Amino acid sequence: MLGMTRRWGAPLVAGAVLAAGVAGAQEWETVATSPYVIKVRPRPGTKAKDIWAEGELKASALQIQTALEDQGSYRLFMPYVKESRVVRPTDDGGRLTYTRLDLPVVSSRDYICHVVTESKVAADGTGVYQQRWKAEPDAFPARRDVVRLRLNEGSWKVEPKGEGTSWVVYKFTVDPAGSVPGFLANMGQKDAVVDTLRAVEKRAKSLGVDTPPSK
Repeated sequence: MLGMTRRWGAPLVAGAVLAAGVAGAQEWETVATSPYVIKVRPRPGTKAKDIWAEGELKASALQIQTALEDQGSYRLFMPYVKESRVVRPTDDGGRLTYTRLDLPVVSSRDYICHVVTESKVAADGTGVYQQRWKAEPDAFPARRDVVRLRLNEGSWKVEPKGEGTSWVVYKFTVDPAGSVPGFLANMGQKDAVVDTLRAVEKRAKSLGVDTPPSK
């Protein structure tokens, strides 16, 4: 999972990498078309960028749903996620989650998110899976020597496309916080987002379609 040869993953670093080379236009700018379409635009009033990625994953929508619903297991497959857990349920049927990233060169980052599942794929594989999240950085105190992310929001949308394939739309906005080294600008704008999507695809394919998310 770690090492300087590995591309940075997860929303934090994807945002940092993509932000490094984007001009100040307010419209979406396409920065990659293969293997996924990736677009970016500035988030007004912040240093962050909105990221939009979409494309086909070679896993069923039900498998991808199972992988994405299991936030407690993100540490097992998401790039650079070293700690992940569901803290507690929320009144709206969602959950409060905690994630910590261990990154090369810079300090570890963490974030607390309110995650809501808006719709699900049925057991027969029909329907659309939609999840959204938004940071709640003050839900509990920051940890020493870990930088707390205050802006982190986004969504997943997964639609069945055919047997064993799905169309995924992944949107997020994140401010990486603190100091981010300039070499990130030279790592390739699309790499971190691609790594995240491929990690989800690999995890989803390893799961049986009837496997329920762990608690």
